[in-house]
Amino acid sequence: MSLTRNDLIERFNRLGFKNEKSTEIFEVLVELLKNSLASGDDVLIPGFGKFCVSKKGSRRGRNPATGEDLELSERKVVTFKCSEILKDKIKNFKVR
Repeated sequence: MSLTRNDLIERFNRLGFKNEKSTEIFEVLVELLKNSLASGDDVLIPGFGKFCVSKKGSRRGRNPATGEDLELSERKVVTFKCSEILKDKIKNFKVR
């Protein structure tokens, strides 16, 4: 099950924020993350991980529908590197 936007806003509500304020906090946070990444800056969240913008060079690819060979152009992608704290938490998580 995925944690959704509404789930996160609901958790802000449980901290005592009104729904409008919780929504605003969430939207501002997401906008800050998007703007930082779009400008090429990394986003580091201690204890969670680091979002980085990387360049992927052009490469040969194939259209899976037609089998046609094509050239995929250079592009930027967002990558995520998990913190050691989060890795340990995931590793030690007990599945029911």
